[in-house]
Amino acid sequence: MGGDHAPSETVAGAVDAAARGVDVVLVGSQELLESELAKHESDLAVVDAPDVIGMADDPARALRDKPHASITVCARLVASGDAGGFVSAGSTGAAMAAAAIIIGRVQGVTRPAIATIFPTPGTPTLVLDSGANPEVKPEQLAQFAIMGSVAARALLDADPPRVGLLSIGEEKGKGRDLERAAYGLIEASAVEFVGNVEGRDVATDKVDVIVTDGFTGNVFLKATEGTASLITSYVLEALSTLPEEIQTAVLPALAQVKEKMDWETYGGAQLLGIRGSALIAHGSSSRRAIANALVMAHESADKDLPGRVAAALS
Repeated sequence: MGGDHAPSETVAGAVDAAARGVDVVLVGSQELLESELAKHESDLAVVDAPDVIGMADDPARALRDKPHASITVCARLVASGDAGGFVSAGSTGAAMAAAAIIIGRVQGVTRPAIATIFPTPGTPTLVLDSGANPEVKPEQLAQFAIMGSVAARALLDADPPRVGLLSIGEEKGKGRDLERAAYGLIEASAVEFVGNVEGRDVATDKVDVIVTDGFTGNVFLKATEGTASLITSYVLEALSTLPEEIQTAVLPALAQVKEKMDWETYGGAQLLGIRGSALIAHGSSSRRAIANALVMAHESADKDLPGRVAAALS
Protein backbone atom coordinates (compact mmCIF):
# COMPACT_ATOMS: atom_id res chain seq x y z
CA MET A 1 0.00 0.00 0.00
CA GLY A 2 3.04 2.27 0.21
CA GLY A 3 4.25 4.60 -2.51
CA ASP A 4 3.01 7.51 -4.57
CA HIS A 5 1.36 5.25 -7.15
CA ALA A 6 0.01 2.46 -4.93
CA PRO A 7 -1.77 0.19 -5.26
CA SER A 8 -2.02 0.27 -9.07
CA GLU A 9 1.71 0.38 -9.89
CA THR A 10 2.58 -1.86 -6.94
CA VAL A 11 0.19 -4.58 -8.09
CA ALA A 12 1.28 -4.23 -11.72
CA GLY A 13 4.92 -4.59 -10.67
CA ALA A 14 4.08 -7.62 -8.56
CA VAL A 15 2.35 -9.27 -11.52
CA ASP A 16 5.41 -8.57 -13.68
CA ALA A 17 7.74 -10.02 -11.04
CA ALA A 18 5.58 -13.14 -10.76
CA ALA A 19 5.90 -13.59 -14.52
CA ARG A 20 9.68 -13.59 -13.99
CA GLY A 21 9.48 -16.44 -11.48
CA VAL A 22 9.14 -14.62 -8.16
CA ASP A 23 6.61 -16.07 -5.70
CA VAL A 24 4.83 -12.87 -4.64
CA VAL A 25 2.32 -12.29 -1.85
CA LEU A 26 0.56 -8.93 -1.80
CA VAL A 27 -0.12 -7.42 1.61
CA GLY A 28 -2.67 -4.65 2.10
CA SER A 29 -6.37 -3.87 1.72
CA GLN A 30 -7.79 -7.09 0.33
CA GLU A 31 -10.64 -5.34 -1.44
CA LEU A 32 -8.39 -2.83 -3.21
CA LEU A 33 -5.72 -5.37 -4.10
CA GLU A 34 -8.15 -7.93 -5.51
CA SER A 35 -9.78 -5.18 -7.56
CA GLU A 36 -6.38 -4.29 -9.05
CA LEU A 37 -5.48 -7.94 -9.64
CA ALA A 38 -8.70 -8.44 -11.58
CA LYS A 39 -7.48 -5.85 -14.11
CA HIS A 40 -4.48 -8.10 -14.81
CA GLU A 41 -6.46 -11.36 -14.63
CA SER A 42 -4.02 -12.43 -11.92
CA ASP A 43 -4.60 -14.70 -8.94
CA LEU A 44 -1.62 -13.64 -6.80
CA ALA A 45 -2.07 -14.42 -3.11
CA VAL A 46 -3.32 -11.58 -0.93
CA VAL A 47 -2.94 -11.16 2.84
CA ASP A 48 -5.40 -8.64 4.24
CA ALA A 49 -3.86 -5.70 6.13
CA PRO A 50 -6.45 -2.92 6.43
CA ASP A 51 -4.32 -0.36 8.31
CA VAL A 52 -1.89 2.03 6.62
CA ILE A 53 1.12 3.78 8.15
CA GLY A 54 1.36 7.25 6.65
CA MET A 55 4.51 9.20 5.87
CA ALA A 56 3.79 11.59 8.76
CA ASP A 57 3.32 8.82 11.36
CA ASP A 58 6.00 8.17 13.96
CA PRO A 59 7.39 4.78 12.80
CA ALA A 60 7.91 3.05 16.16
CA ARG A 61 4.59 4.26 17.58
CA ALA A 62 2.74 3.33 14.40
CA LEU A 63 4.00 -0.24 14.62
CA ARG A 64 2.41 -0.52 18.07
CA ASP A 65 -0.79 1.36 17.21
CA LYS A 66 -1.36 -0.24 13.81
CA PRO A 67 -0.60 -3.96 14.11
CA HIS A 68 -2.61 -4.65 10.95
CA ALA A 69 -0.73 -2.17 8.74
CA SER A 70 0.72 -3.65 5.56
CA ILE A 71 4.38 -3.16 6.53
CA THR A 72 3.76 -4.62 10.01
CA VAL A 73 2.09 -7.71 8.57
CA CYS A 74 4.86 -8.05 5.95
CA ALA A 75 7.52 -8.06 8.66
CA ARG A 76 5.62 -10.68 10.67
CA LEU A 77 5.42 -12.93 7.60
CA VAL A 78 9.20 -12.71 7.22
CA ALA A 79 9.83 -13.22 10.95
CA SER A 80 7.67 -16.36 10.98
CA GLY A 81 9.37 -17.78 7.91
CA ASP A 82 6.22 -17.60 5.77
CA ALA A 83 8.00 -15.13 3.48
CA GLY A 84 11.65 -14.82 2.53
CA GLY A 85 11.64 -11.04 2.46
CA PHE A 86 9.61 -7.92 1.81
CA VAL A 87 9.59 -4.90 -0.48
CA SER A 88 8.11 -1.57 0.61
CA ALA A 89 7.77 1.73 -1.23
CA GLY A 90 6.12 3.41 1.75
CA SER A 91 7.62 5.11 4.80
CA THR A 92 11.33 4.29 4.99
CA GLY A 93 11.27 4.80 8.74
CA ALA A 94 8.38 2.38 9.17
CA ALA A 95 10.05 -0.24 6.96
CA MET A 96 13.30 0.05 8.91
CA ALA A 97 11.52 -0.09 12.28
CA ALA A 98 9.45 -3.11 11.24
CA ALA A 99 12.55 -4.90 10.00
CA ALA A 100 14.65 -4.17 13.10
CA ILE A 101 11.94 -4.69 15.72
CA ILE A 102 9.75 -7.44 14.27
CA ILE A 103 12.19 -9.43 12.11
CA GLY A 104 15.15 -8.60 14.32
CA ARG A 105 18.78 -7.75 13.76
CA VAL A 106 21.56 -10.18 12.98
CA GLN A 107 23.45 -11.00 16.16
CA GLY A 108 26.10 -8.38 16.83
CA VAL A 109 24.63 -5.75 14.49
CA THR A 110 24.01 -2.52 16.35
CA ARG A 111 22.76 -0.52 13.35
CA PRO A 112 21.29 -2.00 10.16
CA ALA A 113 22.36 -0.04 7.08
CA ILE A 114 20.70 0.89 3.80
CA ALA A 115 22.85 -0.28 0.87
CA THR A 116 22.13 1.39 -2.47
CA ILE A 117 23.45 0.10 -5.79
CA PHE A 118 24.99 2.87 -7.86
CA PRO A 119 25.75 2.40 -11.59
CA THR A 120 29.47 2.80 -12.27
CA PRO A 121 31.90 1.71 -15.01
CA GLY A 122 32.64 -1.99 -14.82
CA THR A 123 30.54 -3.45 -12.02
CA PRO A 124 28.01 -1.36 -10.04
CA THR A 125 29.07 0.09 -6.68
CA LEU A 126 27.27 -0.49 -3.38
CA VAL A 127 27.03 2.62 -1.17
CA LEU A 128 26.16 2.24 2.52
CA ASP A 129 24.86 3.68 4.68
CA SER A 130 22.63 5.78 2.44
CA GLY A 131 20.21 7.13 5.01
CA ALA A 132 19.44 4.84 7.94
CA ASN A 133 21.99 6.19 10.42
CA PRO A 134 22.87 9.91 10.28
CA GLU A 135 25.29 9.50 13.20
CA VAL A 136 27.48 6.44 13.65
CA LYS A 137 30.52 5.19 15.54
CA PRO A 138 33.73 3.89 13.95
CA GLU A 139 32.82 0.32 14.94
CA GLN A 140 29.58 0.63 13.00
CA LEU A 141 31.38 1.80 9.87
CA ALA A 142 33.57 -1.30 10.18
CA GLN A 143 30.41 -3.42 10.35
CA PHE A 144 29.05 -1.65 7.28
CA ALA A 145 32.26 -2.53 5.45
CA ILE A 146 31.83 -6.22 6.24
CA MET A 147 28.11 -6.27 5.41
CA GLY A 148 28.69 -4.35 2.18
CA SER A 149 31.46 -6.72 1.15
CA VAL A 150 29.18 -9.72 1.66
CA ALA A 151 26.33 -8.08 -0.30
CA ALA A 152 28.60 -7.05 -3.19
CA ARG A 153 29.90 -10.59 -3.49
CA ALA A 154 26.40 -12.12 -3.38
CA LEU A 155 24.47 -9.65 -5.51
CA LEU A 156 27.06 -8.04 -7.79
CA ASP A 157 29.42 -11.02 -8.25
CA ALA A 158 32.39 -8.95 -7.05
CA ASP A 159 35.25 -11.30 -6.11
CA PRO A 160 36.84 -10.11 -3.97
CA PRO A 161 34.79 -6.95 -3.33
CA ARG A 162 37.00 -3.87 -2.99
CA VAL A 163 35.93 -1.64 -0.11
CA GLY A 164 36.64 2.08 0.22
CA LEU A 165 35.94 4.55 3.03
CA LEU A 166 34.43 7.85 1.83
CA SER A 167 36.53 10.79 2.98
CA ILE A 168 37.88 14.17 1.86
CA GLY A 169 41.20 12.79 0.67
CA GLU A 170 42.88 9.50 -0.17
CA GLU A 171 45.59 9.76 2.49
CA LYS A 172 45.15 7.64 5.62
CA GLY A 173 44.98 10.62 7.99
CA LYS A 174 42.27 12.47 6.07
CA GLY A 175 38.74 13.00 7.35
CA ARG A 176 37.04 13.56 10.68
CA ASP A 177 37.84 11.65 13.86
CA LEU A 178 35.14 9.20 12.71
CA GLU A 179 36.87 8.31 9.45
CA ARG A 180 40.36 8.21 10.97
CA ALA A 181 39.24 5.79 13.68
CA ALA A 182 37.19 3.67 11.28
CA TYR A 183 40.13 3.42 8.86
CA GLY A 184 42.18 1.31 11.25
CA LEU A 185 39.24 -0.95 12.16
CA ILE A 186 38.36 -1.65 8.52
CA GLU A 187 42.03 -2.14 7.66
CA ALA A 188 42.28 -4.77 10.39
CA SER A 189 39.17 -6.63 9.21
CA ALA A 190 38.99 -9.39 6.62
CA VAL A 191 37.62 -7.20 3.81
CA GLU A 192 39.62 -6.16 0.74
CA PHE A 193 40.19 -2.58 1.92
CA VAL A 194 41.64 -0.10 -0.59
CA GLY A 195 41.68 2.86 1.82
CA ASN A 196 40.00 6.23 1.55
CA VAL A 197 38.07 7.21 -1.56
CA GLU A 198 36.64 10.56 -2.60
CA GLY A 199 33.23 11.46 -4.00
CA ARG A 200 34.58 11.57 -7.56
CA ASP A 201 35.68 7.94 -7.31
CA VAL A 202 32.07 6.79 -7.73
CA ALA A 203 32.53 7.59 -11.43
CA THR A 204 35.37 5.07 -11.67
CA ASP A 205 35.79 1.34 -11.16
CA LYS A 206 38.07 1.85 -8.17
CA VAL A 207 35.88 0.10 -5.58
CA ASP A 208 32.84 -2.16 -5.31
CA VAL A 209 31.70 -0.86 -1.91
CA ILE A 210 31.77 2.68 -0.51
CA VAL A 211 31.28 3.02 3.26
CA THR A 212 30.08 6.18 5.01
CA ASP A 213 27.57 7.43 7.58
CA GLY A 214 23.90 7.74 6.65
CA PHE A 215 23.86 11.55 6.51
CA THR A 216 26.83 11.81 4.16
CA GLY A 217 25.71 8.82 2.10
CA ASN A 218 22.22 10.18 1.57
CA VAL A 219 23.49 13.61 0.51
CA PHE A 220 26.11 11.97 -1.71
CA LEU A 221 23.59 9.78 -3.54
CA LYS A 222 20.99 12.50 -4.03
CA ALA A 223 23.63 14.91 -5.30
CA THR A 224 24.90 12.38 -7.84
CA GLU A 225 21.34 11.51 -8.91
CA GLY A 226 20.60 15.21 -9.42
CA THR A 227 23.80 15.69 -11.40
CA ALA A 228 22.94 12.72 -13.62
CA SER A 229 19.50 14.19 -14.32
CA LEU A 230 21.03 17.58 -15.10
CA ILE A 231 23.54 16.10 -17.55
CA THR A 232 20.79 14.07 -19.21
CA SER A 233 18.66 17.18 -19.72
CA TYR A 234 21.63 19.06 -21.20
CA VAL A 235 22.37 16.20 -23.61
CA LEU A 236 18.74 15.99 -24.73
CA GLU A 237 18.63 19.77 -25.16
CA ALA A 238 21.75 19.69 -27.33
CA LEU A 239 20.43 16.71 -29.28
CA SER A 240 17.23 18.57 -30.14
CA THR A 241 19.24 21.12 -32.14
CA LEU A 242 20.66 18.45 -34.48
CA PRO A 243 19.07 17.23 -37.72
CA GLU A 244 16.35 14.61 -37.25
CA GLU A 245 18.34 11.82 -38.92
CA ILE A 246 21.21 12.33 -36.45
CA GLN A 247 18.79 12.31 -33.54
CA THR A 248 17.33 9.02 -34.77
CA ALA A 249 20.80 7.47 -35.04
CA VAL A 250 21.92 8.61 -31.59
CA LEU A 251 18.78 7.83 -29.56
CA PRO A 252 19.41 4.04 -29.21
CA ALA A 253 22.83 4.70 -27.68
CA LEU A 254 21.34 7.27 -25.31
CA ALA A 255 18.67 4.75 -24.29
CA GLN A 256 21.44 2.34 -23.25
CA VAL A 257 23.08 5.06 -21.15
CA LYS A 258 19.75 5.89 -19.50
CA GLU A 259 19.22 2.21 -18.67
CA LYS A 260 22.58 2.07 -16.90
CA MET A 261 21.94 5.26 -14.91
CA ASP A 262 18.28 4.65 -14.05
CA TRP A 263 17.71 3.74 -10.38
CA GLU A 264 14.62 1.75 -11.40
CA THR A 265 16.95 -0.85 -12.92
CA TYR A 266 17.63 -2.09 -9.39
CA GLY A 267 14.31 -1.11 -7.85
CA GLY A 268 15.49 -0.09 -4.41
CA ALA A 269 18.02 -0.42 -1.62
CA GLN A 270 18.85 -3.42 0.56
CA LEU A 271 18.50 -3.12 4.32
CA LEU A 272 21.50 -5.08 5.60
CA GLY A 273 21.92 -6.43 9.12
CA ILE A 274 18.48 -7.93 9.73
CA ARG A 275 17.42 -11.60 9.84
CA GLY A 276 15.56 -11.48 6.55
CA SER A 277 15.58 -9.90 3.13
CA ALA A 278 14.19 -6.35 3.12
CA LEU A 279 14.26 -3.94 0.22
CA ILE A 280 13.25 -0.29 0.46
CA ALA A 281 11.93 1.11 -2.80
CA HIS A 282 11.50 4.74 -3.84
CA GLY A 283 8.18 6.32 -3.02
CA SER A 284 7.81 7.24 -6.69
CA SER A 285 8.41 3.66 -7.88
CA SER A 286 6.76 2.61 -11.13
CA ARG A 287 5.69 -0.95 -11.91
CA ARG A 288 9.15 -1.52 -13.43
CA ALA A 289 10.90 -0.45 -10.24
CA ILE A 290 8.61 -2.59 -8.08
CA ALA A 291 9.17 -5.63 -10.27
CA ASN A 292 12.95 -5.19 -10.18
CA ALA A 293 12.85 -4.66 -6.42
CA LEU A 294 10.92 -7.89 -5.94
CA VAL A 295 13.39 -9.76 -8.16
CA MET A 296 16.29 -8.43 -6.09
CA ALA A 297 14.58 -9.27 -2.79
CA HIS A 298 13.99 -12.77 -4.12
CA GLU A 299 17.64 -13.07 -5.13
CA SER A 300 18.94 -11.91 -1.75
CA ALA A 301 16.63 -14.37 0.05
CA ASP A 302 17.51 -17.20 -2.34
CA LYS A 303 21.22 -16.60 -1.78
CA ASP A 304 20.65 -16.27 2.00
CA LEU A 305 22.23 -12.84 2.19
CA PRO A 306 21.19 -12.38 5.88
CA GLY A 307 22.85 -15.69 6.77
CA ARG A 308 26.03 -14.73 4.93
CA VAL A 309 26.14 -11.40 6.75
CA ALA A 310 25.72 -13.17 10.09
CA ALA A 311 28.51 -15.62 9.28
CA ALA A 312 30.90 -12.84 8.23
CA LEU A 313 30.25 -10.78 11.35
CA SER A 314 30.68 -13.75 13.64
